[in-house]
Amino acid sequence: MSKRIAIVQGHPDPAGGHFVHALAGAYEGAAREAGHEVRRIDVARLGLTLVSSAQEWTSKPPSPPVVQAQQAMAWAQHLVVFYPLWLGDMPALVKAFFEQALRPGFAIGKAAPGRLPKKLLAGRSARVVVTMGMPALFYKIYYRAHSLKSLKRNILEACGYSPVRSTVIGMVEGRKETRADWLTKLAALGKQGA
Repeated sequence: MSKRIAIVQGHPDPAGGHFVHALAGAYEGAAREAGHEVRRIDVARLGLTLVSSAQEWTSKPPSPPVVQAQQAMAWAQHLVVFYPLWLGDMPALVKAFFEQALRPGFAIGKAAPGRLPKKLLAGRSARVVVTMGMPALFYKIYYRAHSLKSLKRNILEACGYSPVRSTVIGMVEGRKETRADWLTKLAALGKQGA
């Protein structure tokens, strides 16, 4: 059964050529080949600015490229987010993307007093793919994957995405054989639309 998939390619370098770009490409290519419909959002090409106040976040309309990204996210049944781990977290540009895109009225509804806001993106699943230089197991055990958990719980699940799965790829500067294995694994996930 085919799915509608939105891919958020979160490497901040618009020139491409990084392993995260290759992973997103492997996923996208296999998904399309399997008959899934795919829309891709390259955060490095959106011309994002930072949100500087609560009033801006709630009242200022997003830029046209962000509106297009929101349309892709609303259309999609499955969201896949790719980014490299920088300083223990997602790159600032990826955070800026979520701040711009996941605004009240699009991702969350207005909350009644004493209640949590409505999750407006419910009924959609997500996968987060994170690359890093350190071993993935070290990130998961020693650092407890804190930034990944925050993205899953405080951003994606708070907007309604469920389930939110993750793929953590460590030692990306390692052997070429390891990279080839990961590209194959991401292609398999793309084929499944998972």
